[in-house]
Amino acid sequence: MFDFRLQVFHTVARRLNFTRAAEELFISQPAVTKHIQETEHHFKTKLFERTGSKITLTPSGALLLQYTEELFALYRKMELELGSIAEQYKGTLRIGASTTIAEYLLPPALAGFKKNFKEISINLTSGNTEHIEQLLQKNEIDFGMIEGQPKNNLYKNIPFTKDELVLVASAKNPLTKKQRISLKELQTLPFVLREPGSGTLEIISKALKAKGIRLAQLNREIQLESSESIKSYISHSNAVSFLSIHTVLKELHSGALAIIDVQGLDIERDFLFIQLHSGTAAIPGFFMKFIQQYKFR
Repeated sequence: MFDFRLQVFHTVARRLNFTRAAEELFISQPAVTKHIQETEHHFKTKLFERTGSKITLTPSGALLLQYTEELFALYRKMELELGSIAEQYKGTLRIGASTTIAEYLLPPALAGFKKNFKEISINLTSGNTEHIEQLLQKNEIDFGMIEGQPKNNLYKNIPFTKDELVLVASAKNPLTKKQRISLKELQTLPFVLREPGSGTLEIISKALKAKGIRLAQLNREIQLESSESIKSYISHSNAVSFLSIHTVLKELHSGALAIIDVQGLDIERDFLFIQLHSGTAAIPGFFMKFIQQYKFR
């Protein structure tokens, strides 16, 4: 129902890449450019700054992105609630979610979903990103919710919320008294890292590689397989770790853990739905719409 130009703008603004936006929307790149130009003409303002192959949002573009996010969230909620009246959804939903999502994001969202849709049974399986992809390929789950980019082109992916990976230490760690540390200092710190196959580890590796640092150059003290075990370990040591902001909110509020800023390093990512290109059945599609309008924090 919404003006397609707003959808084009929203996709480009999230991706900051015309080519990727065109692929996601299944239209040509010249068509994307045309829609953006028409939107800029309509609002009589520039929405993007273009420097070579890179684009950034102008202040007007950032404002329009904020409003389109609110509009699309409201539209999804409207569709969801009207759809639930029109359809009597019953059945079983099989979800596979990577560890961080399964432990920290999904439980309150699932509680909200079950409160409204009691006739839908939910089976949740968790594991690292690699494991969730394998389950989807074997058709043991209806869709996955993962932290890293899927490695297999069998799947299409849809972002459902944003995340930030932050460097965390015990609040008692003397390092937290510094306003920020350099990338060189980062390589000297004792690190707790996630296991191979973890989406979080993959994102960290890519972000560091972009700064000329290999994962092997970090001073790895120990490898652990869950955010809870990592938080417990760094609470009782001078080690540090990169963790999703969603996993440490409680400890940051209580003052048990603290974030250490690293100069020139910001690690952001999308949490993604992954599904087979063959499409999604009614109940999984209905749940995915619910999650897309849910406020995680």
